[in-house]
Amino acid sequence: MERTASLVPTSAKSAWIVCPHAGMMADLIPILSSRLPEVSLVSSKSYPEIPAIREQLAAEKPAVCFLDVETDAERALAVAGEILALQPSLPIVILLERNDPTLVLRFLRRGAAEFLLRPFPPEEFQVVLERLAPISPLPRFGKGGRVIAVAPAKGACGASTIAANLAAHAAQSDEGKLLVADLDPLAGIIAFLMKVKSPYSFLDALNRATSLDDDLWRGIVTSRGGLDILPAPDNPTDAMAELPDPAPLLEFARQRYQLIVVDSPPVFSRWATSLASLCDELVLVTTNELAAVHAAQRALAHLERQRIERAKVRLVLNRFERSAGLSREAIATALHVEVAHVVPADPETIHRSIVEAKPAPANSAVGRSLRELAWQISGRPAQPAPRPRSAWSGILSSLFSRATL
Repeated sequence: MERTASLVPTSAKSAWIVCPHAGMMADLIPILSSRLPEVSLVSSKSYPEIPAIREQLAAEKPAVCFLDVETDAERALAVAGEILALQPSLPIVILLERNDPTLVLRFLRRGAAEFLLRPFPPEEFQVVLERLAPISPLPRFGKGGRVIAVAPAKGACGASTIAANLAAHAAQSDEGKLLVADLDPLAGIIAFLMKVKSPYSFLDALNRATSLDDDLWRGIVTSRGGLDILPAPDNPTDAMAELPDPAPLLEFARQRYQLIVVDSPPVFSRWATSLASLCDELVLVTTNELAAVHAAQRALAHLERQRIERAKVRLVLNRFERSAGLSREAIATALHVEVAHVVPADPETIHRSIVEAKPAPANSAVGRSLRELAWQISGRPAQPAPRPRSAWSGILSSLFSRATL
């Protein structure tokens, strides 16, 4: 038996990995470490005999077992049977190289709880963990602050503008620290909207996610008016390579902020799907143009295929004009989902707010709508809009000051 480096004492919950396949073990351990940072990982590089199984279950009391069934399916089947004979309530997740329904069915009939296919995509791994939650005492990943991801159904729907405004209006509260994280590696514009200049980006935090500490974090983020800003890279080519799992970065942020607003790219990439699976709520932004509604339909179908629960998706209709495009009712009917919020079209106010690096003022129709949405997603009771005279005083004036760092 080998014990991997653990982030918690050995008395904490553990996960037992029975995996003679070296490549499979190498792929599994990083994602387990990132998704279950409070769980001790115990690995077996060969299929154990009955005495070793009994000893392992008694000593470690694992909360879950991950079992390689590719190396030797018959031996793995025997191990699963012995484990469940000794501890019937232990969830077993079988690991496969390929989708083999016959093999999966054999193990499910033996008592296995779930299965995972290599290379273990983070979004699929998260879904398995969520399905195991009712039967496994593993700590749930993501406790702490709430993560709200804002994603466009298609480009130019105004999702980044909404994300920036939501963060700014939510920042009026004194109930904890807030972070706005621009995690769109190719088209992120939060730094532009908020007039922030920084030599660092979320890539610097992401690449150091397993070794981040408060001192390093303070050097990467930009603080302004009680709101921390984590920008996207200035040079999109820096992010062209496949990005690592965002789970450790978001977990670090959850432990330090009450609310994290994430500006996400469209949901179709693996990176964006991972963000959708990790967030507490996904604000999907569309307009009432026919092409945008069609894109929203495709986005919702993709999220469903990736087993992102529909209950966490909040559909927001941006730049709405009743006289142009589809009606709110027609969109709800076409998409088979309720339109949770409507932001009215007001291009002049939005243009002025971008030029002046200020949020849409709360005494405008669009500003009131965005402020209401901010209070909804932050889970705080709505508050009356400030008087026009003081709309930009205090925290918002500081936050959206035109001075750059």
